[in-house]
Amino acid sequence: MTDAPAALFLGQSFEGAAENLLFKRANRHGVVAGATGTGKTVTLQIMAQGFSDAGVPVFCADVKGDLSGISQAGNVEKFAERAGKMGLSLTGKAAPVVFWDLYGVKGHPIRATVSDVGPTLLARMLELNDVQEGVLTVAFHVADKEGLLLLDLEDLRALLAYVGENAQTIGREVGNVSPTSIAAIQRALLQLEQQGGTAFFGEPALRLEDMMRTSLDGRGQVNVLDSTRLMNSPRLYAAFLLWLLSELFEQLPEIGDPEKPRLVFFFDEAHLLFNDAPKGLLEKVEQVVRLIRSKGVGVYFVTQNPADIPDTVLAQLGNRVQHALRAYTPAEQKGLRAAAQSFRTNPGFDTAEAIQGLGVGEALVSTLDDKGAPTVVAQTRIRPPDSRLGPATDAERAAVMAASPVRGTYDTAVNRESAEEVLKARRAQAERIEAETAAASAQAKAAEKAARSAPAPARERAAPRPRASSRQTPMEALTKSVLRTAGSTITRELLRGVLGSLKRR
Repeated sequence: MTDAPAALFLGQSFEGAAENLLFKRANRHGVVAGATGTGKTVTLQIMAQGFSDAGVPVFCADVKGDLSGISQAGNVEKFAERAGKMGLSLTGKAAPVVFWDLYGVKGHPIRATVSDVGPTLLARMLELNDVQEGVLTVAFHVADKEGLLLLDLEDLRALLAYVGENAQTIGREVGNVSPTSIAAIQRALLQLEQQGGTAFFGEPALRLEDMMRTSLDGRGQVNVLDSTRLMNSPRLYAAFLLWLLSELFEQLPEIGDPEKPRLVFFFDEAHLLFNDAPKGLLEKVEQVVRLIRSKGVGVYFVTQNPADIPDTVLAQLGNRVQHALRAYTPAEQKGLRAAAQSFRTNPGFDTAEAIQGLGVGEALVSTLDDKGAPTVVAQTRIRPPDSRLGPATDAERAAVMAASPVRGTYDTAVNRESAEEVLKARRAQAERIEAETAAASAQAKAAEKAARSAPAPARERAAPRPRASSRQTPMEALTKSVLRTAGSTITRELLRGVLGSLKRR
């Protein structure tokens, strides 16, 4: 095996000079821009295969389906004349490709847990407002506090229901939790499920090392994400790629500026990442792009117009390939001027006019030189690829997947105990305790009622006392009569004496 080249050959300038991208400056990021049909995808394919040949793993999204041809050898004869004019010898070879697909149809499934994605990106996927995102953040806080694993969307649904049932208690600790917001999040989850988002959340989760492999011959693995269906859910697409970029940033160690990148990441249809993005998300993108180069990762945005990318991010993209732009409206003319001004001026031509006059397969190229400064922009004929232009057939794709180094690793989903199961068990236990308590209470009430309605026990009657007779004996009658007579006589005598004494006075 020969030593890997120090640069990636992009094409030949109109003046005949080679236009190269230095590998040791490739982690300084870049942009490939141009109108539809001007050759952006071919440039992406050439760059991906060039990095792979140098032993650099690559990740790229296949938006239209034609990038899959990189897995097949190209037609050497078709481009022999063009290659000959550049002094290039085409070999007609395929790149070592692994196909991925969030839905697991045209590639190996890619999964991530709900916890890994986090509330910020998940809110982006669900298109939540600030208040709803706040409630979602509270839910994640509750899950962390109570040790609840959030693996799939069913776990998140169960958690939201739990938060709603305990809103008053939770609200006293972390702020108001509105039932209306919880209902809105649940509806958004339903919409995400209808878009096929359920397939993305779960286990086994993607391991980054499975995307950063090299083949036995030392070439870097080219990871092609089939995005033909995913593009129907643009926010899911953008949030997924940003999540993957964030995972790379968080997990990879610092290595500074290596002789060649550890991984090159192509973000196709990049404008979808920035459209209607909240300020916090844009700041996160800017931070990741700025700092991830020290992890040895190069990020290349592929979009129609550089104006689609915020200035704070665009300023960090040192390597630039600009295909033709059309400027029919005032907005397009403004974008054209912005694209022209982003290049280092070439005194030999007017950059803005040159952009409009480029043909298919031609581009303005400016890359970073050995000192890290941008080169003077050059009108360039992009080189033809060694791999096939156009999509791979279903049979060819199936053959590539059958020989994949990760075959069988991610194909079957795993559903271990997590928040849904734990909360379901808690609810069942609470209902069982409640039922037992209710049954015991009912039993106690029944016993009390039975005790009240039972007849009193029979008591042993005591012998009655003999009643005293009301009859008088002859002696009693005689005595009472004598006393009555004596009493009457004494009374008369006393009265008579008292009255007599009064008369004498």
